Amino acid sequence: MKLPERLRYVVVEGPIGAGKTSLTRLLAERCGGATLLEDPAANPFLDSFYRDPKRNALPAQLFFLFQRANQVRDLAQVDMFRQLVFADFMFEKDPLFAQLTLRDDEYKLYQQIYAHLALQLPTPDLVIYLQATPQRLTERVQKRAASYERAITDDYLTQLSETYTRYFHQYDSAPVLIVNSDNLNFVDSAADFDLLLQRIAAMRGPREFFSSGR
Repeated sequence: MKLPERLRYVVVEGPIGAGKTSLTRLLAERCGGATLLEDPAANPFLDSFYRDPKRNALPAQLFFLFQRANQVRDLAQVDMFRQLVFADFMFEKDPLFAQLTLRDDEYKLYQQIYAHLALQLPTPDLVIYLQATPQRLTERVQKRAASYERAITDDYLTQLSETYTRYFHQYDSAPVLIVNSDNLNFVDSAADFDLLLQRIAAMRGPREFFSSGR
């Protein structure tokens, strides 16, 4: 099944462990498109940040800021009338992590740098926001066992999940499909993935919800 022609730039978002990168890759594979993916493993400060957030938050955050800015610039070069693009992040969400992790003085510096970048951001045609309970996020993070994620705390995942919920409660720049992914497995279940594509194709409003009761 292909996506509707009106969807040329689709973003999958959600907190750590929600499954956004896996779903982004699967969408590109099944629907035929390019991917724009974060690369957390390239951040040399990330492991130190999770072990000592207060001391290492600023360099970790600035590394991600510049990494994402460069990726957005690359996206600006893509002819979206010809190339379908799936991304596992929105540049606009970068301040969510900054607000959560930086001290007030650090956040002021971050804001100045963020504003100075002055990027021309393309608006997604659709945002798929993956929700999951903090318990499920923790399970998934522990299961994949990336070295830089071993020190992530349950409290941090809970705060991050709540921050995402508040952000997307107010977000109205693009249509949003809010997906409760607790009981959905798009990678291993073709039926779940097909259901998702059907819900995307059937979307008519600016905000809709999709979940499974099993």
